[in-house]
Formats: sequence, C-alpha cells, structure tokens
Amino acid sequence: METIAAISTAIGNGGIGIIRMSGKETFPILKKIFRNKEGKEIDSKKIKGYTMQYGYIINTKTQEIIDEVLVSFFQNPKSYTKEDMCEINSHGGMIVERQILEECIKNGAILAEPGEFTKRAFLNGRIDLSQAESIIDLINSKTEKEAQASIHQLEGNLSKKIHEIEHDLLDMMADIEANIDYPEYNVEEVTNQKIIKVLEKTEIKLQELEKSFQSGKILKEGIKTAIIGRPNAGKSSLLNYMVKEERAIVSEIEGTTRDTIEELITIHGIPLKIIDTAGIRKTKDVIEEIGVKKALNVAKEAELILAIFDNTKELEPEDIEILKLIQDKNAIILLNKVDEKEENLETKKELLEAKKTIIKISAKEGRGIEELYKEIEKMFEIKDLSKGEEILITNIRHKNQIELALKNIEEAKITTNNNLPIDMIAISIKQTLEELGKITGENVAEDIINEIFSKFCLGK
Repeated sequence: METIAAISTAIGNGGIGIIRMSGKETFPILKKIFRNKEGKEIDSKKIKGYTMQYGYIINTKTQEIIDEVLVSFFQNPKSYTKEDMCEINSHGGMIVERQILEECIKNGAILAEPGEFTKRAFLNGRIDLSQAESIIDLINSKTEKEAQASIHQLEGNLSKKIHEIEHDLLDMMADIEANIDYPEYNVEEVTNQKIIKVLEKTEIKLQELEKSFQSGKILKEGIKTAIIGRPNAGKSSLLNYMVKEERAIVSEIEGTTRDTIEELITIHGIPLKIIDTAGIRKTKDVIEEIGVKKALNVAKEAELILAIFDNTKELEPEDIEILKLIQDKNAIILLNKVDEKEENLETKKELLEAKKTIIKISAKEGRGIEELYKEIEKMFEIKDLSKGEEILITNIRHKNQIELALKNIEEAKITTNNNLPIDMIAISIKQTLEELGKITGENVAEDIINEIFSKFCLGK
C-alpha cells in the first residue's frame, strides 16, 4: 500500500499541529524532509520505535526551515496502523501544517482519505470493525457516559461477547457436520434437545445485546424531550433555566413562543434534546396556530414530555387536553410558579387520574429542578458502565445485525422442533454466524467498510 499523510489536528489555529504519515516509505521520506538539532539527516535504518526527536522540517527545494518540530517514531508492527508510522508535532496554524504536509507529498506520500489510518489498523488486523467504529463514536461523544461506552467497545468488550456466542455455535456446527459427513462412524449423535439448548442460550445472549440498544441510543442521540403547556405556564423559563442561558424570550404577553426551540443538554450524564414549544390554546392568529400544531406534533413524537401547568391558576380546558395528550406517554407533570400564590393543583382529580409523577417547581428560581432531574434519571435508567463489563449497543448497524442473527436463531429453533433434517438446521446456524461476523468485520462487504470509514475525519 502507498504511504499516506494527513493533518490530524482540527482546522484552525492552535498551540500544536500534528501531521501523520504511515507506510513503508515513512522513514525514507522523513530522511529527506527532517533535520535533527545538529542539522543532520536521520538514518532511516536505525530509527527506534516509541522514540522522539527534536529538529526541523525543511523545504527540500530551497533547504529553508519550515518549522521546528518534535517527531514521534513508531515501527511496524507496534503502531496504530501496524505499519511504519510517524507523527510530526509542529506549531499550530494551517499555513505551517499545510507546508509540512506538502513536503511529505512531494517526497513520496499521498494524501490520506478520511479515516484511512484507522482503516489500515482494521485491514492489518490490529482492531476489528466494531472497535474501529467505536473510535468515531468516541470522537463524537457528547457526554462522559457515551465516551465511556465507546471506550469499552474500543477495548473489545463487544467483540469478546460476539466471539463467545460464535464459539458456542461453531462447537455445535462441528458436531452437526460430523453427523452429516460421517454417519457411518461412531460419532456422538447431536440430539435435537442439545441443539435447542445451545440455540436458547445464544438467543438469550443476543437479546441482552439487543435490549441494551435502548440505553445506547439514549446516550448517543439523547432523549427527545418536549416541554408543553398553555401560554405563560413557564415553558420558556424552564428551558432557559435548564440550558443556563436566556435561550427563549420570556414575556407576560401570551403567545410569545411561535416556533420550536431546540437545545441539547446533559442531565446526570443523560443527554436530553429539549424542545420548547408554542403554548397550546385555540387561537385565531394564523402564525400562532401553526406553532400550536407543531407543538402537538412534537409531543406525539417525543420520548419524554414535561407537561407544565401554572400552579397559580385553576385548570382550564386546554390543560385537560394536555393531560389527555400525555396519557400513554413517558411524562412528568410540573406545577410551576410555586414561588407565587398556589392553587394546590396536585390535589385536583384530573391530575391525580393522569397517574404521572407530579413535581412542584419554580422555573424562575430553580426550585424543584433537581428533583425533576432525578426523576428523569430514574425513568431512563442507564446501565452502570463503571465496572467495565457492561456492553451497550450504540450503533444501529450492530443492532440490525443482531436482529438478523436472532431471526436465524428462531428459524433454527423452528426447524429443530419440527424434526426436519439436521442439514437444514445447519443452514440457519451458518447464516447466524455470517450476520455476527459482519459486526466484527470478519465477513462484511467492501462497500460497507468504505461507507463506515468515509464518516471519519481526515488524519484519523
């Protein structure tokens, strides 16, 4: 493969810039463009891995110094890509970084494609495909828990679980194929009861992984949370308090919010995609009416509804409609403005019949908000990742492959229970192994690999 080079640090000015190279020509190229502190060329044959040298990158045409740098050396196979590799640590700034990259390319390297360093790590067998995907998830993490889940996958926890499942199935396949291929020999017969036992054990393990996607999806995408209520119930004040800034206009005038306002926040490690909506009421204002319709649509699609009521006023018909709206949804009832005169709405029959958690708050002063956060954490319980053993599926591709594997396990169980020929059972088991192999990359099409790595940034 060609020697590749790219700028690995983010675009813009910074304290340090890093230019990466990987491939068999890495050290010969460095010999041309790098001079040590004495101004001498390096001996590319005497470079030791895990070492660093101070020196200068020069323009090979003019012999002028481009920048003073620190170069880290990594020898194959003990590098990120399992190839000869280096990282040139320069001063930050796009001009300097680009000049160094141009020197690498002029002297034999080619510009790396997005994610090509990690792709080579996968193709050269240092990591599997699920570990490679965890790297981009780690880079894009929005919360500590999401980053923690990505680290666990990068450490190979998911891969180990998949290989454990594959091992059980392969053991059974060996017995099945021995019965098929050598019926005349005294091979232990694989009974249907034994097959069902292994299939059910596999099914339970796969179902556990599949169920973990609910928590994984929350960590990766956040909980779509709609704040709904009548005009002036305190929706915008609640949003502003939760995001810690004046994100929405707060006014005594009803109908101030005409459109949805979205913000992503983190509550006790759980990301929430908070959506403030227009006050729900009947109106003749065309624009406000559009806002009310959008509010109702957002509420229908939301995974969590914060239904806010003005605790200084009696319930009105619009409030009753809101209670009907949240009946079959994950919802928390918030009685706002407890810092003012109270009407003790928590005793109202309509609110009690809703059978939702009721919390009294002051969006203005922040009273009751911590109680709200604890209730959200309780509703959407995320697995404790601190032990390092828990596995969360955060990738929709992995979930889809697990679902396909489960489908084939179910077909194998049906075939077995119907006492059909053992070679028909083997077909479903082989298909299960094939679907699981697509998660780790042992059996995956090239176009899928290319699509996965195209989502990476340059230099990674």
